[in-house]
Amino acid sequence: MTQKRTRTRFAPSPTGFIHLGNIRSALYPWAFARATGGDFILRIEDTDLERSTQAAVDVIIEGMSWLGLDFDEGPFYQMQRMERYKAVLAELQAAGHVYPCYMSVDELDALRERQMAAKEKPRYDGTWRPATGKTMPTVPAGVLPVLRFKNPQLGSVIWEDKVKGRIEISNDELDDLVIARPDGTPTYNFCVVVDDIDMAITHVIRGDDHVNNTPRQINIFQALGQEPPVYAHLPTVLNEQGEKMSKRNGAKPVTQYRTEGYLPDAMVNYLARLGWSHGDEEIFSREQFLKWFNLDHLGRSAAQFDEAKLRWVNAQHLKAMSDDALAALVLEQLQRRGIAGDERLPRICALFKDRSDTTVVLADWAERFYGDVLPKPEEVVQHVTLAIRPALQLLVEKLASCVWDKASISLVVKEVLAACGIKMPQLAMPVRVLVMGTAQTPSLDAVLELSSRETVLNRLRRA
Repeated sequence: MTQKRTRTRFAPSPTGFIHLGNIRSALYPWAFARATGGDFILRIEDTDLERSTQAAVDVIIEGMSWLGLDFDEGPFYQMQRMERYKAVLAELQAAGHVYPCYMSVDELDALRERQMAAKEKPRYDGTWRPATGKTMPTVPAGVLPVLRFKNPQLGSVIWEDKVKGRIEISNDELDDLVIARPDGTPTYNFCVVVDDIDMAITHVIRGDDHVNNTPRQINIFQALGQEPPVYAHLPTVLNEQGEKMSKRNGAKPVTQYRTEGYLPDAMVNYLARLGWSHGDEEIFSREQFLKWFNLDHLGRSAAQFDEAKLRWVNAQHLKAMSDDALAALVLEQLQRRGIAGDERLPRICALFKDRSDTTVVLADWAERFYGDVLPKPEEVVQHVTLAIRPALQLLVEKLASCVWDKASISLVVKEVLAACGIKMPQLAMPVRVLVMGTAQTPSLDAVLELSSRETVLNRLRRA
């Protein structure tokens, strides 16, 4: 037998912004498709008409694009496939797998209350399910029925989940699912099955909140004479408080991390480790991830988001980036602040990237070279003392006429230290405070060289 080409999908509902918990459910199917030379499909499950918006779709696509999660087909919209769903419904009904149910909402509520009072599992009792020799109730006048799927009553639904292992659900635990509303609109579990069949999905990799839907969907696949896909149900992503990550629990939109200076490859690296591992590897490139990724090393336990760990991962990727590529991202941050940048920016990035964990922090350093700095008064008092002012004055005199490169500036600093009989920290700390607004910077000669002579002299004269 020839193996089927891998086809995976990400099927979000466009009812709000997409957060890290959501996007991880896109990352793994994308990675599996890419690792196996298959196809990755984007499907928009927009049947919730009241809450679905095009703006939310745009944010989903923007977030995926930023992270480099490119899709091969789509986006497909469920609302544009209604005629197809209704045609398949008609097939099922003709084959005897679907029946009309006239039980009203009030009757259903009363049934559930009786069942709960009797400490039974609340479920539809099959009142309108046809059976040989059964006398059916009288069809009420003027009532539009829902359509229910005739779930098998014997046997079990069994599947080997790639994350959770063997799962077996007895069919007598499942009631007859509503697969079309009174107006004929099909419901979620039915639409998903038709979509997965039509799109030839081979692997469904999704959150474990869908586990309860899976046995129902498998039974619909089988009623349609189709083989179900392979399932992998991912454990929940928890926020830093140990709650399920959600909009209600303070999750941020994925695109906000771009604004906050995170790198897409670092985000992919961090998200990959939220539920998957390759030995003890913590930092890896996108290429390494795709080379290593498979479904056999997905974790079974909930993963907890840790922003400090994300910042550390981002810092490692930031340090590994080329200076020119990093400068392009830092320039975007500077431009948001009204700063144009110039040809010095790659060198500034090279000098300060080891001290930065986001491009925002790196832009904070870079900004000191393009605008004024305001040293903290307490640092000025601590470092710019009366005793050091003669040395600062001599430094100004020598810097005013030296060649403006790192070697010459270093030589001038050494001459001032020797002439004044002081050590490097005694001079370097006040110079850093005055020129850069902080006592902690990389080597003094490198920092001064990247500033213009005029800027350095003006800031030192403020002493």
